[in-house]
Amino acid sequence: MLTTTFIRARHAIPATLKFIRLSSSCIVRNPSDSAPRIVPTPLVFVSATNWGLSTHRKGLSIFAELYATKGYTCLDVDLSVLPDPSSTSTRLMEVFESELHSIVRTSFIPFPPVFIARGAACLIAQTYISSHPASGLLLISPPPCNASVPEKLLPTSLPEFNFEPKFPICVMSTPEEMRILQDRNRLCKDQGVDKIVVGNVEGQEAFIKIEQWLDEIGI
Repeated sequence: MLTTTFIRARHAIPATLKFIRLSSSCIVRNPSDSAPRIVPTPLVFVSATNWGLSTHRKGLSIFAELYATKGYTCLDVDLSVLPDPSSTSTRLMEVFESELHSIVRTSFIPFPPVFIARGAACLIAQTYISSHPASGLLLISPPPCNASVPEKLLPTSLPEFNFEPKFPICVMSTPEEMRILQDRNRLCKDQGVDKIVVGNVEGQEAFIKIEQWLDEIGI
């Protein structure tokens, strides 16, 4: 049997950060009783439907359900923060990071998780792992660079990330996206970062390729 726990979190915001914080949610999907094995390292799927695209969350939620049947503990996180146009993109990322850290910390997971994000939410995941431990990072169709993100999502310029990969990182995208990413994305230019090309980032092929990558990195 696949068991799930629904957590809804509210956290205080420092007065200097001008944002409307709604109620973030985290669905914890425990490993199925029929899973072939129990994987100790959890997977954290990061989305922010009030900020990015809701369709991206749907795809990640399906993956979270499927990987739970494979023995993974999956945290399906939806961060709810609305930016104030008068504030900065850097502060917006700080609020997202704080919100995600609160959820991960209160979930009492035993090992640093693998973070999986798609689209603009990849910025949140990269902000988080820049300051917190992780066992891996999978970015699905990330923005080519921070400057390419629409102004409605980032009201001001956001400095490019400069963290050094100290754990396995993978970028997955369609062939067309990968051509752009390899030309403009910092991580995709790094020979030490794994790349996966699939026809559909929400399809069965993507699910299998991600599982293979997790196995290759020892998760």
